[in-house]
Amino acid sequence: MKILVIGKGGREHALAWKLNQSPLVDKVYVAPGNPGTAAFGINVDIKDSDIKTLADFAEKEKIDLTVVGPETTLALGAADEFEARGLKIFGPRKDVARLESSKDFAKHIMNKYNVPTGAYETFTDFENAKAYVLKHGAPIVIKEDGLKAGKGVTVAMKIEEAVEALEIAFAIPDNKVVIEEYLDGFEFSLIALAHEDKVIPLEVGQDHKRVFDGDKGPNTGGMGVYSPVRRVTKEIIDASVNEIIRPTLEGLKKEGLPFTGFIFAGIMDTKEGVKTIEFNARFGDPEAEAILPRMESDLVQLILDIMNGKETEVKWSEKTTVGVVLASEGYPASSTSNAEIEIEDGMESILFHMGTKEENGKLYTNGGRVLIVVAEGDTLAEAKEKAYNDIEKIKCEKLFFRHDIGAKDVV
Repeated sequence: MKILVIGKGGREHALAWKLNQSPLVDKVYVAPGNPGTAAFGINVDIKDSDIKTLADFAEKEKIDLTVVGPETTLALGAADEFEARGLKIFGPRKDVARLESSKDFAKHIMNKYNVPTGAYETFTDFENAKAYVLKHGAPIVIKEDGLKAGKGVTVAMKIEEAVEALEIAFAIPDNKVVIEEYLDGFEFSLIALAHEDKVIPLEVGQDHKRVFDGDKGPNTGGMGVYSPVRRVTKEIIDASVNEIIRPTLEGLKKEGLPFTGFIFAGIMDTKEGVKTIEFNARFGDPEAEAILPRMESDLVQLILDIMNGKETEVKWSEKTTVGVVLASEGYPASSTSNAEIEIEDGMESILFHMGTKEENGKLYTNGGRVLIVVAEGDTLAEAKEKAYNDIEKIKCEKLFFRHDIGAKDVV
């Protein structure tokens, strides 16, 4: 088989790395890819937003399966274009991808089909939104409606923070804001392969969204992750699949919006049971980088199985993985490009590239999140030690990282 992975970040590096291991696969292409994906796949110089040219390439090269990484590619209608040409693609169509690209749409589906989530209301003007916040008080959650690369959310612990977030949001013309109930509990990420009402759940990970140690500072796209999460029992996972993921997929199908692809549920385990924080219409990043190395099953076969309506059991390593993100100076507000990165030999961890570029044989920063070091061990402590030891082998003046990834894993 020929496989095309669309995207250029750490998630796509991990997907291509894993897909390439399948005995079913002859060749992996990554568009546009990064210096890391070039080590085992063929990078194709096509932007992940250039849907028509991507489809042209898939037709010309007779690609057997395309796997989409970025949410923006899905929101632009990649699946619609590929399916119209009879090309097999794993990712939801544009209207279905609204599960991620519109928080208001996602909340509407959850409410209509009794999927547990926090109470909410959607606003299109500042004054009504502010009145709602003043009425309900803090803590409260402010979410801009569209795609914000994981950074359009403010968990406001004080009224002043909520009002400031609203001022920023409504400074953008025609912006829509969802204000929702603050959920208290233990947060985790559950990703599944899905096709219509069929589900293959994967093992869970826990992302670390805040930029600084101790969950301080603004939300980011994710500063690190570990898997498995010992506090998330089989009973909690089963409840999440049966009360959250299956009803959502069934609801979408009833709406004439059947889902195909990776479905990501951000879930809070509360005193009242599991509740949905958000949905994404693709594999999580950095969750992919920690979960896929633990997968012993063939990811290509799993995708083919679910697309054929077969719910397959996934085999997993007993090892624990810890992934620590190295971000560039100024992230998430800004990023630093063109800072040289030197990597010493002898790393035990897997190194996935998130935002790098290569020029004249040298590696440079090229984005907010730059690299993720993923180590595995028999215990969480062993994996953490390996990851942080290997970070010392990466030399770049403009990179920083959190020192407490995995610290929440207390049973």
